[in-house]
Amino acid sequence: MKNNVIKNNKMNILKKPELLAPAGDLERLKWAIRYGADAVYIGGSLYSLRANATNFTLEEIKQAVEYTHKHGKKIYVTVNIALHNIELDLIKDYLKQLDKLKVDAIIISDPAIIELTKDLSLEIHLSTQQSTLNYEAIQFWKNLGVSRIVLGREVTKDEIKEIKKHVDIELECFIHGSMCASYSGRCVLSNFLTTRDANRGGCSQICRWDFDLLDQDKKNIKGEKPFTFCTKDLSMLKYLTEMINLGITSFKIEGRMRSIYYIATVINVYRQAIDNYFNQKYEYNPEHEHILRNVANRDSIPQFFDGNYGASVQYYNGREEVSNQDFLGIVLNYENGIATIEQRNYFKKGDEVEIFGPNKPLQTIVLKEIYDEDNNPLEVVRHPKQIVKIPLEIKAYKGDIIQVKKSVDKNKKM
Repeated sequence: MKNNVIKNNKMNILKKPELLAPAGDLERLKWAIRYGADAVYIGGSLYSLRANATNFTLEEIKQAVEYTHKHGKKIYVTVNIALHNIELDLIKDYLKQLDKLKVDAIIISDPAIIELTKDLSLEIHLSTQQSTLNYEAIQFWKNLGVSRIVLGREVTKDEIKEIKKHVDIELECFIHGSMCASYSGRCVLSNFLTTRDANRGGCSQICRWDFDLLDQDKKNIKGEKPFTFCTKDLSMLKYLTEMINLGITSFKIEGRMRSIYYIATVINVYRQAIDNYFNQKYEYNPEHEHILRNVANRDSIPQFFDGNYGASVQYYNGREEVSNQDFLGIVLNYENGIATIEQRNYFKKGDEVEIFGPNKPLQTIVLKEIYDEDNNPLEVVRHPKQIVKIPLEIKAYKGDIIQVKKSVDKNKKM
């Protein structure tokens, strides 16, 4: 990458932060790298906190490492569950296998793993599950051999500044994605209500349920909507320049269970923003925030970073989570002005849509003509993963995405 370092207004040398993407399987890993991730983090089929994700077998981790390194990127594997005695012997062989596969780092929360890797060459990153929020704790982990701290999501910018004054270590911060109603995942509601252990990969997201709210006499308090304490999502785009100037090593995006559309869109927006800043071309654009909002079904806000957290960071009186059907298709090929598209949601002739990709900015196009694989004209495209051909006046590339044209709410607060 060009312009990997710049000087800020205080003449400090700033290194371009790593953009770290989630990948629930090999397909999503490839999409993350295609759209500009510098590194990806994945979970193995064992010892990972996303038990409901597809996750990677050892053979798939091998393929992922080879693909990632071939493209000059890094790959980290989560080994961040809370271990029980019975697993101590079992995990030793798994760690040896990860070392042999040459993953760039493992992400842990249980200090036992540090001891188990002392004879291996694995680099160790400390998971956000440890809720690390102060410099004394960070120095403690650094002394044990941890090379990077994934800070708790609850940390503020002033706390990050104080940490940087006291400890010289790589810091990783979440910049986008889902939040937890507890301290960085330390929740046992799932255990109690569904017997699924949240700290061992089984979180059933109880915080997103609707509840009856009772008064002191245990009578139901009726409101317009059911009570919930679901958190809003995180978006740090508005504070991106501040985070860069803090000298954070890695910007992390949450979402190993998210779709390729979500990953491509979010990575694409942050990739452009980071690169533009280091090319002295960056200016915060609310329309980019709007793009990020439209690939998720909850509001996105800066959460704890600016210190203004309170009732506004959560939903207490219900919310609408609408199924996202903005993702219309993927460009499979472009030749002689014709784009071959794999359909993902319903669209029709005459629709005004948008196309974007890692090689092009967001552009609006009108679907003047649509043809099937045998060049028969079509009025609508309604079959899942239907292959169609669309004449385009602009050049497209394999992996570009077609989506519903967005209308920006100018009055919406970001």
